[in-house]
Amino acid sequence: MTPHWNIFADAAEVAGAAAEIIGEMARHAIERRGLFSLVLAGGATPMAAYRLLREQERDWSRWEFFFGDERCLPPFHPERNSFMAHEVLLDYLPLEAHQVHEIPAELGPEEGAARYEPLVRNSRPFDLVLLGLGEDGHTASLFPGREPPTDRLVVPVHDAPKPPPERVSLNYGALASCRGLLFLVTGEAKRQALADWRRGREIPASRIPVPFQPEVLVDEAAWGE
Repeated sequence: MTPHWNIFADAAEVAGAAAEIIGEMARHAIERRGLFSLVLAGGATPMAAYRLLREQERDWSRWEFFFGDERCLPPFHPERNSFMAHEVLLDYLPLEAHQVHEIPAELGPEEGAARYEPLVRNSRPFDLVLLGLGEDGHTASLFPGREPPTDRLVVPVHDAPKPPPERVSLNYGALASCRGLLFLVTGEAKRQALADWRRGREIPASRIPVPFQPEVLVDEAAWGE
């Protein structure tokens, strides 16, 4: 499905728009179903959005947090996505332990993926999946030239082209099992990958089979026009 492109002046505006969208989607989900499930992404722009999100007045008791991917590092390693999420968002909110579902990637790719799989299977569809775009077109830890097994919702990742080489990632089908899909893309380094996506080239970010238009929030540096 061709995305809906939303262009902003800079990364700060992208983060601000993302925080507002997340908050509003949460409000609607809680009104309709009493719960909002959000899949978090790593990266600098999501981090800026999380800092803004924590300032909102929300019914945080109705939120559940998941992760799109994780690096196979010790639980409190500063390069883990979960560490960043706690540092800038989760530790500021009045949450119970059962509301935050971290990927146990410290167990290694195979075991971490196997442990997270039933949780993802039983939690679908997510209300919102938040993703970024790598310079090579990857999203979560789904990289170009890799074909993860189609029967798995959560996959082990070995020999990733960027460190650390071992990771755990939600698979395409799991990322697509959602009511909303939101990409945050900022910076000139993402310009080529975004251009490939806009031209219809198949990259991991374009392969998530949602039946609706994903929303892409992009700054002018990445858009390149």
